[in-house]
Amino acid sequence: MVREQVLDPTGMAAGSTDATLSPRTVSLRGLTVGLLDNTKPNTTDLLHALGDELQRTYGAAGARLYTKDYFGTPAAAELRDQIVAEVDVLITGVGDCGSCSAATVADGIQFERAGIPTVAITSDSFYASGRAMAQVQGFPGFEFYAVHHPFASLDADEVRERAMTALPDVLRILGVEA
Repeated sequence: MVREQVLDPTGMAAGSTDATLSPRTVSLRGLTVGLLDNTKPNTTDLLHALGDELQRTYGAAGARLYTKDYFGTPAAAELRDQIVAEVDVLITGVGDCGSCSAATVADGIQFERAGIPTVAITSDSFYASGRAMAQVQGFPGFEFYAVHHPFASLDADEVRERAMTALPDVLRILGVEA
């Protein structure tokens, strides 16, 4: 008999059921915002628009962009550890397909469990994939933001508009008083 190893596609160890949010801050003043880009089209621009606005209007000290190797899986442990060491809050996205939406939510949950308040952004067409991943991860109440789909085909002005539409919910999920 030959046995083959079965890998957990969620990227989480069995039995990981911590559904506690990391401590929230009421202000971003002086904090570093992490922006985790999953490489999907327009994600960099959306994250930069949010990071710029959080610095300009809410006093964040800076925004650091990180890029995942692959959109369909959670961030690698080395990247996760680097981000946790360098930022105070995180925005990750954009999930605009089934696997990348699930991976974006898995990223959000793993950073919450590492103590980083996180907003994961998916598109509304793949909200169910994100919800399913939250359930699989043992965090069924994990809240994330769903940007209006389609997203990848937008021009720069439309991406900025989507970022500004998302901003109130991003702030609310992070626990920031607007």
